[in-house]
Amino acid sequence: MAELHGLMDRLETAVIRLESVLSKSALGDNNVVNGINGGIAPNVEAFDSLLNRTLEEYLKTSKIIGGDVETHASLVGSAFKAERSFLIYASQHQKPPQTFSGPPNAKGDPQVQNSPFGHPPPPPPPPPPPCPSILSDSPLSKSKEDASQDRSALFVQLNQGEEITKGLKHVSDDQKTHKNPKLRAQASQSRSPSKSHTQNPSSTKSPPQTCHPLLELEGKKWRVEYQEGVESLVIEETELKQVVYVFKCKKATLHIKGKINSIIIDNCTKLGLVFDDVVGIVEVINSKDVQIQVIGKVPTISINKTDGCHVYLSELSIDCEIVSAKSSEMNILVPADGDYKEFPVPEQFKTSWDGSKLVTEPAEMMG
Repeated sequence: MAELHGLMDRLETAVIRLESVLSKSALGDNNVVNGINGGIAPNVEAFDSLLNRTLEEYLKTSKIIGGDVETHASLVGSAFKAERSFLIYASQHQKPPQTFSGPPNAKGDPQVQNSPFGHPPPPPPPPPPPCPSILSDSPLSKSKEDASQDRSALFVQLNQGEEITKGLKHVSDDQKTHKNPKLRAQASQSRSPSKSHTQNPSSTKSPPQTCHPLLELEGKKWRVEYQEGVESLVIEETELKQVVYVFKCKKATLHIKGKINSIIIDNCTKLGLVFDDVVGIVEVINSKDVQIQVIGKVPTISINKTDGCHVYLSELSIDCEIVSAKSSEMNILVPADGDYKEFPVPEQFKTSWDGSKLVTEPAEMMG
Protein backbone atom coordinates (compact mmCIF):
# COMPACT_ATOMS: atom_id res chain seq x y z
CA MET A 1 0.00 0.00 0.00
CA ALA A 2 2.87 2.38 0.78
CA GLU A 3 4.28 1.80 -2.70
CA LEU A 4 0.87 2.51 -4.29
CA HIS A 5 0.48 5.77 -2.37
CA GLY A 6 4.04 6.77 -3.29
CA LEU A 7 3.38 6.15 -6.98
CA MET A 8 0.13 8.15 -6.79
CA ASP A 9 2.00 11.10 -5.24
CA ARG A 10 4.58 10.97 -8.03
CA LEU A 11 1.85 10.88 -10.70
CA GLU A 12 0.05 13.85 -9.15
CA THR A 13 3.35 15.78 -9.04
CA ALA A 14 3.96 15.01 -12.71
CA VAL A 15 0.46 16.22 -13.59
CA ILE A 16 1.01 19.50 -11.71
CA ARG A 17 4.32 20.07 -13.52
CA LEU A 18 2.68 19.44 -16.92
CA GLU A 19 -0.24 21.73 -16.16
CA SER A 20 2.24 24.43 -15.20
CA VAL A 21 4.08 24.01 -18.51
CA LEU A 22 0.75 24.11 -20.40
CA SER A 23 -0.36 27.31 -18.69
CA LYS A 24 2.95 29.03 -19.52
CA SER A 25 2.63 27.91 -23.13
CA ALA A 26 -0.89 29.32 -23.36
CA LEU A 27 0.27 32.69 -21.95
CA GLY A 28 3.14 32.84 -24.42
CA ASP A 29 0.99 32.17 -27.48
CA ASN A 30 -2.55 33.58 -27.41
CA ASN A 31 -3.29 32.01 -30.78
CA VAL A 32 -3.05 28.47 -29.37
CA VAL A 33 -5.97 27.09 -27.39
CA ASN A 34 -6.02 23.34 -27.97
CA GLY A 35 -4.14 22.04 -30.98
CA ILE A 36 -1.73 23.97 -33.16
CA ASN A 37 -4.45 25.69 -35.20
CA GLY A 38 -7.08 25.96 -32.44
CA GLY A 39 -9.76 23.50 -31.35
CA ILE A 40 -9.28 20.11 -29.71
CA ALA A 41 -7.01 17.64 -31.48
CA PRO A 42 -8.71 14.44 -32.75
CA ASN A 43 -6.55 12.18 -30.60
CA VAL A 44 -7.51 14.22 -27.49
CA GLU A 45 -11.21 13.93 -28.40
CA ALA A 46 -10.83 10.16 -28.78
CA PHE A 47 -9.03 9.98 -25.45
CA ASP A 48 -11.77 12.05 -23.75
CA SER A 49 -14.37 9.65 -25.13
CA LEU A 50 -12.50 6.78 -23.47
CA LEU A 51 -12.32 8.67 -20.17
CA ASN A 52 -16.00 9.66 -20.17
CA ARG A 53 -17.31 6.16 -20.89
CA THR A 54 -15.12 3.19 -20.00
CA LEU A 55 -12.83 4.78 -17.39
CA GLU A 56 -15.63 6.65 -15.62
CA GLU A 57 -17.67 3.44 -15.26
CA TYR A 58 -14.58 1.60 -13.99
CA LEU A 59 -13.88 4.27 -11.35
CA LYS A 60 -17.52 4.27 -10.14
CA THR A 61 -17.60 0.49 -9.80
CA SER A 62 -14.24 0.41 -8.00
CA LYS A 63 -15.41 3.09 -5.55
CA ILE A 64 -18.44 0.96 -4.70
CA ILE A 65 -16.21 -2.08 -4.03
CA GLY A 66 -13.83 0.02 -1.91
CA GLY A 67 -10.64 -1.11 -0.20
CA ASP A 68 -7.57 -1.98 -2.27
CA VAL A 69 -9.68 -2.03 -5.45
CA GLU A 70 -10.65 1.64 -4.96
CA THR A 71 -7.00 2.57 -4.22
CA HIS A 72 -5.80 0.82 -7.37
CA ALA A 73 -8.53 2.48 -9.45
CA SER A 74 -7.53 5.92 -8.11
CA LEU A 75 -3.96 5.22 -9.25
CA VAL A 76 -5.17 4.26 -12.73
CA GLY A 77 -7.34 7.39 -12.90
CA SER A 78 -4.34 9.59 -12.02
CA ALA A 79 -2.29 7.91 -14.73
CA PHE A 80 -4.95 8.59 -17.37
CA LYS A 81 -5.25 12.20 -16.20
CA ALA A 82 -1.50 12.65 -16.59
CA GLU A 83 -1.64 11.06 -20.04
CA ARG A 84 -4.39 13.50 -21.15
CA SER A 85 -2.24 16.45 -20.05
CA PHE A 86 0.61 15.11 -22.12
CA LEU A 87 -1.61 14.64 -25.18
CA ILE A 88 -2.82 18.25 -24.90
CA TYR A 89 0.78 19.44 -24.52
CA ALA A 90 1.81 17.48 -27.61
CA SER A 91 -1.12 18.81 -29.67
CA GLN A 92 -0.09 22.43 -28.97
CA HIS A 93 3.42 22.11 -30.40
CA GLN A 94 4.90 21.42 -33.78
CA LYS A 95 6.70 18.16 -34.48
CA PRO A 96 10.16 18.37 -32.83
CA PRO A 97 13.36 18.00 -34.88
CA GLN A 98 14.95 14.56 -35.34
CA THR A 99 17.53 15.37 -32.63
CA PHE A 100 14.76 15.65 -30.01
CA SER A 101 15.70 13.13 -27.32
CA GLY A 102 12.69 13.19 -24.98
CA PRO A 103 10.41 15.38 -22.83
CA PRO A 104 11.87 18.52 -21.20
CA ASN A 105 14.18 17.76 -18.26
CA ALA A 106 13.74 14.01 -18.86
CA LYS A 107 17.49 13.44 -18.39
CA GLY A 108 18.01 15.77 -15.45
CA ASP A 109 14.90 15.13 -13.38
CA PRO A 110 14.64 11.55 -12.03
CA GLN A 111 11.01 12.16 -11.03
CA VAL A 112 10.08 13.00 -14.63
CA GLN A 113 12.25 10.12 -15.87
CA ASN A 114 10.23 7.68 -13.80
CA SER A 115 6.86 9.18 -14.78
CA PRO A 116 4.70 7.62 -17.54
CA PHE A 117 5.88 10.38 -19.95
CA GLY A 118 9.54 9.38 -19.95
CA HIS A 119 10.99 6.57 -22.02
CA PRO A 120 9.98 3.30 -20.30
CA PRO A 121 12.86 1.04 -19.25
CA PRO A 122 13.29 -2.27 -21.08
CA PRO A 123 10.95 -4.90 -19.60
CA PRO A 124 12.56 -7.50 -17.29
CA PRO A 125 12.59 -11.17 -18.33
CA PRO A 126 9.21 -12.81 -17.66
CA PRO A 127 9.01 -14.62 -14.28
CA PRO A 128 8.00 -18.30 -14.11
CA PRO A 129 4.21 -18.85 -14.01
CA PRO A 130 2.85 -18.71 -10.43
CA CYS A 131 1.12 -21.65 -8.83
CA PRO A 132 -2.65 -21.53 -9.36
CA SER A 133 -4.57 -19.89 -6.54
CA ILE A 134 -7.52 -17.59 -6.03
CA LEU A 135 -5.28 -14.63 -6.94
CA SER A 136 -4.64 -15.97 -10.46
CA ASP A 137 -8.37 -15.98 -11.22
CA SER A 138 -8.85 -12.30 -10.51
CA PRO A 139 -8.32 -9.47 -13.07
CA LEU A 140 -6.94 -7.36 -10.28
CA SER A 141 -4.43 -10.00 -9.29
CA LYS A 142 -1.59 -8.89 -11.59
CA SER A 143 1.71 -8.03 -9.95
CA LYS A 144 2.73 -4.39 -9.69
CA GLU A 145 5.40 -4.97 -12.36
CA ASP A 146 2.85 -6.43 -14.81
CA ALA A 147 0.43 -3.55 -14.19
CA SER A 148 3.21 -1.01 -14.75
CA GLN A 149 4.20 -2.68 -18.04
CA ASP A 150 0.57 -2.74 -19.22
CA ARG A 151 0.16 0.98 -18.53
CA SER A 152 3.44 1.77 -20.30
CA ALA A 153 2.32 -0.20 -23.37
CA LEU A 154 -1.02 1.64 -23.35
CA PHE A 155 0.70 5.04 -23.19
CA VAL A 156 2.99 4.13 -26.11
CA GLN A 157 -0.06 3.29 -28.25
CA LEU A 158 -1.98 6.42 -27.26
CA ASN A 159 1.04 8.66 -27.95
CA GLN A 160 0.77 7.76 -31.64
CA GLY A 161 -2.22 10.09 -31.94
CA GLU A 162 -3.62 10.09 -35.46
CA GLU A 163 -0.79 7.80 -36.60
CA ILE A 164 -2.48 4.90 -34.81
CA THR A 165 -5.10 4.54 -37.60
CA LYS A 166 -2.73 4.76 -40.59
CA GLY A 167 -1.69 1.12 -40.32
CA LEU A 168 -5.25 -0.19 -40.59
CA LYS A 169 -6.34 -1.88 -43.83
CA HIS A 170 -9.91 -2.02 -45.08
CA VAL A 171 -11.24 -5.57 -45.40
CA SER A 172 -13.99 -6.18 -47.94
CA ASP A 173 -16.88 -8.61 -47.33
CA ASP A 174 -15.39 -11.26 -49.63
CA GLN A 175 -12.29 -11.32 -47.39
CA LYS A 176 -14.26 -11.89 -44.18
CA THR A 177 -14.51 -15.52 -43.07
CA HIS A 178 -17.98 -15.17 -41.53
CA LYS A 179 -19.38 -13.72 -44.80
CA ASN A 180 -17.54 -15.93 -47.32
CA PRO A 181 -18.45 -19.70 -47.28
CA LYS A 182 -15.33 -20.59 -49.26
CA LEU A 183 -13.05 -19.02 -46.67
CA ARG A 184 -14.90 -20.86 -43.88
CA ALA A 185 -14.34 -24.18 -45.68
CA GLN A 186 -10.64 -23.43 -46.18
CA ALA A 187 -10.24 -22.47 -42.50
CA SER A 188 -11.94 -25.71 -41.42
CA GLN A 189 -9.61 -27.79 -43.61
CA SER A 190 -6.52 -25.98 -42.35
CA ARG A 191 -7.48 -26.75 -38.75
CA SER A 192 -8.00 -30.50 -39.40
CA PRO A 193 -5.18 -32.67 -37.98
CA SER A 194 -2.76 -34.43 -40.30
CA LYS A 195 0.32 -36.60 -39.88
CA SER A 196 2.62 -33.71 -40.70
CA HIS A 197 1.01 -31.39 -38.14
CA THR A 198 0.28 -33.86 -35.34
CA GLN A 199 2.67 -33.37 -32.45
CA ASN A 200 3.91 -36.06 -30.14
CA PRO A 201 2.00 -35.57 -26.84
CA SER A 202 5.09 -36.51 -24.85
CA SER A 203 7.13 -33.74 -26.52
CA THR A 204 4.71 -30.99 -25.46
CA LYS A 205 4.13 -32.21 -21.92
CA SER A 206 5.38 -29.62 -19.44
CA PRO A 207 7.39 -30.71 -16.39
CA PRO A 208 5.47 -30.98 -13.11
CA GLN A 209 5.32 -27.71 -11.21
CA THR A 210 6.44 -27.65 -7.59
CA CYS A 211 4.55 -25.30 -5.30
CA HIS A 212 5.88 -24.32 -1.92
CA PRO A 213 3.64 -24.53 1.18
CA LEU A 214 2.30 -21.17 2.28
CA LEU A 215 0.73 -19.80 5.48
CA GLU A 216 0.79 -16.01 5.61
CA LEU A 217 -1.35 -12.92 6.13
CA GLU A 218 -1.70 -10.82 2.98
CA GLY A 219 -3.62 -7.65 3.76
CA LYS A 220 -6.83 -8.92 5.35
CA LYS A 221 -6.54 -12.43 3.89
CA TRP A 222 -4.88 -15.45 5.47
CA ARG A 223 -3.52 -17.66 2.69
CA VAL A 224 -3.02 -21.35 3.52
CA GLU A 225 -1.85 -23.12 0.37
CA TYR A 226 -0.20 -26.41 -0.64
CA GLN A 227 0.13 -27.71 2.92
CA GLU A 228 0.43 -31.50 2.92
CA GLY A 229 0.75 -33.94 5.83
CA VAL A 230 0.82 -31.17 8.45
CA GLU A 231 -1.30 -31.83 11.56
CA SER A 232 -0.62 -28.65 13.56
CA LEU A 233 -1.44 -25.61 11.39
CA VAL A 234 -2.68 -22.78 13.65
CA ILE A 235 -3.85 -19.22 12.93
CA GLU A 236 -4.02 -17.25 16.18
CA GLU A 237 -3.74 -13.48 15.64
CA THR A 238 -7.09 -12.93 13.94
CA GLU A 239 -9.40 -9.95 13.49
CA LEU A 240 -13.08 -9.61 12.61
CA LYS A 241 -12.43 -8.25 9.09
CA GLN A 242 -10.03 -11.04 8.10
CA VAL A 243 -10.83 -13.98 5.82
CA VAL A 244 -9.06 -17.34 5.50
CA TYR A 245 -8.51 -18.98 2.10
CA VAL A 246 -7.36 -22.62 2.16
CA PHE A 247 -6.22 -23.90 -1.24
CA LYS A 248 -4.97 -27.34 -2.35
CA CYS A 249 -4.09 -28.65 1.09
CA LYS A 250 -3.93 -32.42 1.59
CA LYS A 251 -3.94 -34.55 4.74
CA ALA A 252 -3.63 -31.47 6.94
CA THR A 253 -5.36 -30.02 10.01
CA LEU A 254 -5.97 -26.28 10.51
CA HIS A 255 -7.14 -24.58 13.72
CA ILE A 256 -8.36 -20.97 13.43
CA LYS A 257 -8.69 -19.15 16.75
CA GLY A 258 -10.76 -16.04 17.45
CA LYS A 259 -13.57 -14.45 15.44
CA ILE A 260 -13.13 -13.83 11.70
CA ASN A 261 -15.29 -12.86 8.72
CA SER A 262 -15.31 -15.96 6.51
CA ILE A 263 -13.49 -19.15 5.49
CA ILE A 264 -13.10 -20.69 2.02
CA ILE A 265 -11.84 -24.25 1.45
CA ASP A 266 -10.97 -24.83 -2.20
CA ASN A 267 -9.58 -27.99 -3.89
CA CYS A 268 -8.57 -29.68 -0.64
CA THR A 269 -8.40 -33.40 0.18
CA LYS A 270 -8.61 -35.02 3.62
CA LEU A 271 -8.58 -31.66 5.40
CA GLY A 272 -9.58 -31.13 9.01
CA LEU A 273 -10.78 -27.64 9.98
CA VAL A 274 -11.49 -26.41 13.52
CA PHE A 275 -12.56 -22.81 14.12
CA ASP A 276 -14.04 -20.69 16.91
CA ASP A 277 -16.42 -18.11 15.40
CA VAL A 278 -17.29 -16.94 11.87
CA VAL A 279 -19.65 -14.00 11.33
CA GLY A 280 -20.16 -14.61 7.59
CA ILE A 281 -19.95 -17.96 5.79
CA VAL A 282 -17.82 -21.09 5.64
CA GLU A 283 -17.64 -22.35 2.05
CA VAL A 284 -16.32 -25.71 0.83
CA ILE A 285 -15.86 -26.09 -2.94
CA ASN A 286 -14.24 -28.67 -5.24
CA SER A 287 -12.96 -30.72 -2.30
CA LYS A 288 -13.02 -34.29 -0.99
CA ASP A 289 -13.13 -35.85 2.50
CA VAL A 290 -13.35 -32.65 4.56
CA GLN A 291 -14.18 -32.56 8.28
CA ILE A 292 -15.28 -29.31 9.94
CA GLN A 293 -15.73 -28.72 13.68
CA VAL A 294 -17.42 -25.56 14.96
CA ILE A 295 -16.42 -24.49 18.48
CA GLY A 296 -18.48 -21.28 18.62
CA LYS A 297 -21.01 -19.89 16.13
CA VAL A 298 -21.41 -19.72 12.35
CA PRO A 299 -24.57 -18.61 10.49
CA THR A 300 -24.07 -20.47 7.18
CA ILE A 301 -22.03 -23.37 5.79
CA SER A 302 -22.01 -23.86 2.00
CA ILE A 303 -20.95 -27.16 0.41
CA ASN A 304 -20.51 -27.13 -3.37
CA LYS A 305 -19.03 -29.76 -5.73
CA THR A 306 -17.63 -31.74 -2.81
CA ASP A 307 -17.60 -35.49 -2.14
CA GLY A 308 -17.46 -36.31 1.54
CA CYS A 309 -18.05 -33.54 4.10
CA HIS A 310 -18.70 -34.03 7.83
CA VAL A 311 -19.74 -30.99 9.88
CA TYR A 312 -19.63 -31.11 13.70
CA LEU A 313 -21.85 -28.37 15.12
CA SER A 314 -21.64 -26.96 18.64
CA GLU A 315 -24.48 -26.05 20.99
CA LEU A 316 -24.05 -22.40 19.94
CA SER A 317 -24.19 -23.16 16.21
CA ILE A 318 -27.17 -25.51 16.24
CA ASP A 319 -29.22 -23.02 14.17
CA CYS A 320 -26.62 -22.93 11.36
CA GLU A 321 -28.00 -23.13 7.78
CA ILE A 322 -26.45 -25.78 5.52
CA VAL A 323 -26.57 -24.97 1.78
CA SER A 324 -25.42 -27.73 -0.59
CA ALA A 325 -25.22 -28.29 -4.36
CA LYS A 326 -23.66 -30.95 -6.59
CA SER A 327 -22.21 -32.74 -3.53
CA SER A 328 -22.39 -36.20 -1.97
CA GLU A 329 -21.70 -38.01 1.31
CA MET A 330 -22.59 -35.02 3.49
CA ASN A 331 -23.32 -35.54 7.18
CA ILE A 332 -24.20 -33.07 9.95
CA LEU A 333 -23.34 -34.14 13.50
CA VAL A 334 -25.31 -32.50 16.30
CA PRO A 335 -24.29 -32.65 20.00
CA ALA A 336 -26.51 -34.94 22.08
CA ASP A 337 -25.92 -36.28 25.63
CA GLY A 338 -22.19 -35.58 25.60
CA ASP A 339 -21.74 -37.17 22.19
CA TYR A 340 -22.76 -36.44 18.58
CA LYS A 341 -25.76 -37.68 16.63
CA GLU A 342 -25.27 -37.98 12.88
CA PHE A 343 -27.80 -36.84 10.25
CA PRO A 344 -27.21 -37.30 6.49
CA VAL A 345 -27.90 -34.39 4.16
CA PRO A 346 -30.29 -35.43 1.34
CA GLU A 347 -28.70 -35.85 -2.08
CA GLN A 348 -31.80 -36.86 -4.04
CA PHE A 349 -35.01 -34.86 -4.40
CA LYS A 350 -38.50 -35.51 -5.70
CA THR A 351 -40.41 -32.81 -7.60
CA SER A 352 -44.12 -32.92 -8.38
CA TRP A 353 -46.88 -30.59 -9.62
CA ASP A 354 -49.55 -29.75 -7.02
CA GLY A 355 -51.89 -28.05 -9.49
CA SER A 356 -50.45 -24.56 -9.23
CA LYS A 357 -46.69 -24.89 -8.75
CA LEU A 358 -43.79 -27.33 -8.53
CA VAL A 359 -43.15 -28.82 -5.09
CA THR A 360 -39.69 -30.27 -4.31
CA GLU A 361 -38.92 -32.40 -1.26
CA PRO A 362 -36.11 -34.79 -0.29
CA ALA A 363 -36.51 -38.33 -1.58
CA GLU A 364 -36.63 -41.03 1.06
CA MET A 365 -33.39 -42.94 1.52
CA MET A 366 -33.57 -46.41 -0.04
CA GLY A 367 -32.11 -49.53 1.60
